[in-house]
Amino acid sequence: MLQNYPNTQLFLDGEWRDSVSKETLEIINPATEEVIGKLSHARKEDLDIALTAADKAFKEWKDVSAYERSKIMRKAADIFRSRANYIAKLLTMEQGKPLAEAMIETLGAADSIEWYAEEGRRAYGRIIPPRAKGIYQFVFKEPVGVIAAFTPWNFPINQVVKKIAAAFAAGCTAIVKGPEETPASVAELVKAFDEAGMPKGSLNLVFGIPAEISEYLIPHPIIRKVTFTGSTAVGKQLAALAGAHMKRVTMELGGHSPAIVCEDADVDVAVKILSANKFRNAGQVCISPTRFLVHDSVYNKFVDGFVKKAEELNVGNGLEDGVKMGPLAHDRRLTAIEGFVSDAVEKGAKILTGGKRKGNKGYFFEPTVMTNVSQDARIMNEEPFGPLAPISSFSKMEEVIQEANRLDYGLAAYAYTNSNKKAQELGAGIESGQVSINHHGLGLVDTPFGGVKDSGYGSEGGPEGLEAYMTTKLVSQTGL
Repeated sequence: MLQNYPNTQLFLDGEWRDSVSKETLEIINPATEEVIGKLSHARKEDLDIALTAADKAFKEWKDVSAYERSKIMRKAADIFRSRANYIAKLLTMEQGKPLAEAMIETLGAADSIEWYAEEGRRAYGRIIPPRAKGIYQFVFKEPVGVIAAFTPWNFPINQVVKKIAAAFAAGCTAIVKGPEETPASVAELVKAFDEAGMPKGSLNLVFGIPAEISEYLIPHPIIRKVTFTGSTAVGKQLAALAGAHMKRVTMELGGHSPAIVCEDADVDVAVKILSANKFRNAGQVCISPTRFLVHDSVYNKFVDGFVKKAEELNVGNGLEDGVKMGPLAHDRRLTAIEGFVSDAVEKGAKILTGGKRKGNKGYFFEPTVMTNVSQDARIMNEEPFGPLAPISSFSKMEEVIQEANRLDYGLAAYAYTNSNKKAQELGAGIESGQVSINHHGLGLVDTPFGGVKDSGYGSEGGPEGLEAYMTTKLVSQTGL
């Protein structure tokens, strides 16, 4: 084991501890395939400790003023930011992304905590003018209660902080089921909140078998809200389980984002921005551009430029200088990406660059660009979640909008045009929770992040993210 990667315990009722069963899981560095640490594995006995602690802590935390909550959260942000160099290195070791990307995620988490610390102080209610004299109608915003948060491995810090920063600002307490592949960076986030002075039991961190944990937590009467980021298939199962028990939910699910390049676009700008965001985190991003739809008149120029960008990428261990793309996060992704490529080729796709595993150690896959991809190929219908760029052409605006809306996904979409009329037409016509035109402007803490159709419902980020953890209460009374 590498000495600078820590073993990770559970955090239950204000203490770091091994699971009751003493079971552990191995943590593997995806760049080296070496075991670098161990992780405590929770069972139902551990979940019961977390549930009791979170319920008890909620009774205290909900009555702490928004002003005092804000001070604790700002302190947590300061602590987390002060350790950014160390935490970013842990994130790269366990997840694979280049150190520069890990640093952006780490510092962004501190910014998110600060933003919600302030937004929580502005969770206003209102007074409704009455219809009769002597009646007073008050609307209050109250914390929903104990939340269960289920978070993924691709942005382990970012996805946890989106949920718990908003929840804490609203006055909720939390049980987080963290990602088993990437636990240490999440543990550091929990440490920062704990050291900042969060009440004992207000934040609990568990790891284990996802289905076992969700099937126990979601129906439990202590849990009042469920928030999940992950695949559409799993999200539907969890939403159905939550619905059976009338639990509030936020579901941030999969995507298959169209990227439209019109004939009047600045092609060089489109190539630069779209390629950078396609291969960011080795394509393991829910809002990654995944279907490139380029107008006939600029198609060849765009394809040539995109291939050049892909071939210029330095792929390797994210801790090494100059690396722009790291490995896939685990061997399951490597198998899945190879399956997408072989299926596309069987259906007539032409590989212009990449298309295969890179080396024989680590879960590296070459940045891949393909054309002539059949619409019935899996990559045109299923979220690829990897460094694959299928590029197709179009000739008419109505044609490309129809293709953009063909799938049941609707998380994000991108468009490039120098026509304000076309920008408005695309922004209005694309069925997506988020549309970014001529730049990559999604996922900021102060903007809503969420999808439509099978990409989920509810939003994280912005005031909408805070609202998700609050209930609305009307109090109507006569004057005394």
